Order: sequence, then structure tokens, then C-alpha cells
Amino acid sequence: MTTSSPSSRLQKGFLKYQHVFVFLAPLLFVVGVYTIAPTPTDTGAGYWFEYWWLCIAFVIGATIVNTVGISGSALFVPFLIFIFPLLAGETLTPETLVKVGLISESFGLSSSALAFIQYGLVDRRLALSLVLGSVPFVIAGALLSFVIPEPLFHALLGIALLAASYLLFKADLGHEDPGEADDSDPNVSADGGDATLPDDANKLGPAGVETADNGTVTRVDRDGNDYDYTRGGYLERFANYGIGGIFQGLAGFGVGELGIISMLRTEVPVRVAIGTNHIVVALTAVLASLVHVFGGGLVPGAHSIDLASTPWNMVVWTVPATVTGGQIAPYVSTALDTGTIKKFVGGLFAVIAAALFLMATGGF
Repeated sequence: MTTSSPSSRLQKGFLKYQHVFVFLAPLLFVVGVYTIAPTPTDTGAGYWFEYWWLCIAFVIGATIVNTVGISGSALFVPFLIFIFPLLAGETLTPETLVKVGLISESFGLSSSALAFIQYGLVDRRLALSLVLGSVPFVIAGALLSFVIPEPLFHALLGIALLAASYLLFKADLGHEDPGEADDSDPNVSADGGDATLPDDANKLGPAGVETADNGTVTRVDRDGNDYDYTRGGYLERFANYGIGGIFQGLAGFGVGELGIISMLRTEVPVRVAIGTNHIVVALTAVLASLVHVFGGGLVPGAHSIDLASTPWNMVVWTVPATVTGGQIAPYVSTALDTGTIKKFVGGLFAVIAAALFLMATGGF
């Protein structure tokens, strides 16, 4: 019988109860905002409950974006630009859009990433290589955001998303549907299972994965579905994540939308691609946020984010909502068939692109 190390037991325990830690984070955030955040004078209950309905919208939005493995801002920003003014009777400044999107997305992505890890749908080695390759592009894009005209940026991102939509509809997603794991094989077991798990250092938490000598990866999710694939195709993924990283730095989304295409085209199973993409998007979003907050001083005449003007009565509802949506997403992802995911994501990209073209031409 294999004896697990203390760190392995700690990781397994954390993943087993990750939903407890995940939901404690927004609770502490809300308490902190209520007690110490700089808010307007004489704020009462009316101030804090003014935007309660955002919770519903952001739960739905977070579930959608995390189900398909793209950045939350890909839906949140268009929603705040086009729908929010109709419901609230006011428009938000670009600076406010960035702040609400970044704060909400950071919590939602972290929540969903942990949920996908716990579900056994994340390839750690693949995610690490993609994050490291994206870092310089994300930083460059974030710094570029301080000087590039907004209409030009919106037009470029719209073109990129239209290209991603076309590539997704052309991609063959039937290369690897999940199969049933062979319970007689002691070397492969799902995360959270009772069987002895292989000691695989290439995956976070207790490993439900085995890598053969020829490079074939066999991964088993928590439901006992198995996925076979290889990690080949690094050059194509590097190109897509590089371009996506620039857009991620520019506006907080892009790396997930373009990057997931390269994983699907290099025959990574769709559910593993979505789960792994969450880690990449989450870490690059955090990096982009830091550069947006602190990088203004590196660019002459650039703006910086002022936390004192943050609409705290909005984020106290959007943060818990995105965390909830992030936890729901893995279950929705495994319940939908591959064709449904492909059609939905491709259509979503096209709709977002159309909205961005409207923004670029001033047609809103």
C-alpha cells in the first residue's frame, strides 16, 4: 500500500473541501468592503442594495464563461456597456468597467479553476507551459493599453474573436469524447476516489492521471470518465496564446478565447482543454490586473486605477455571484455534449465580436 506524503494529503484535503475555502473568500471580501472600503458619505442600506440584481446577471454570466473556459470580462464588459444602462439608467466610465470586471473576474476564475482541478480536468504541465509563454505578451498588452486608442483596440479584438469563432466551427471536436475508466487498472483513478492513486508530480492534488512512455496521457475525472491525448503542438499553442496574451493585457480577455482554439486543434479533449484553460486565464488575468493597477507609472501620461472611486455597492454583489457561477461551471461542462459546447462558444464569440465592432464605430 502506497503511503502519501503530508503535502499530498494536504492538497487532497484542500481540494476535497475547496468549496468551503472558495465561498469564505467572497464572504471575507464583502465584510472587508463593508467595514474598511472608502465609500461615499452617509451610505445606508439603500446604497448597498441598489444593485442587488447584478447578482443574478453575474451568476448566469460567470456560469457561461467558466463553462466554456473564457474570461469573465468577455461577457461582463459588454453587459455593463449595453445592458446595464438600460436597467440602471446610467452609464459607467471605462475606468469603472475595468475595475468591476477585474475584481469580479479574479474571484470567479479562481473559484472555477479550483473546481475544475478538483474535478480532475486540469493538465498542470500544459497549463504551466502556456502561462510562462504568455507572460511577456500579457505585460506588453497591458502596457500598450495605456496608449492605444479605444476604437482601434475594440476593432482589433472584434477581428480576433471573429477569427476564433470561424476556427472553432471548423475544428473537429469529435476526436476524444470521454470513455469509462477501467476500474481494473490500479494505475489510473479519479480525483477523490478511494483507489490507490499514482504519485504523479505533474498534476495538482491527488493525481487521476498517468503519462505513458510514448507521451500519451490518460486522465480520469471525478465521475470516472477517461481521456487520452498527447501534449504535442506546443508551437501552435504558443502562437495563439501569445496573440491572446496581448489582448488579455489590453482589456482582460483574449487569451482564453484564442488559446482554447489551439488546444482543441491539437487534439486536447474539449473538457480537459476547458479546465486547463481556466488556470491560464486566471493567472494571466491576475498578472494583467497588477500591470493595469501599478504599470501606469511606467508609461508617460498613463492612467491608474483609483480604488477610492470603485463602486463597492456593485462588487459586493458581483464577486459572490462570479464565485457561485465558477463552482457551477464544471458540472454544466460535463453535462453538455461536445457539439453543444462548440456551437455555443462559436456563436458567443461572434456576438461579442459584433458588440465590439459597434463599440469601435460608436454605434451604441
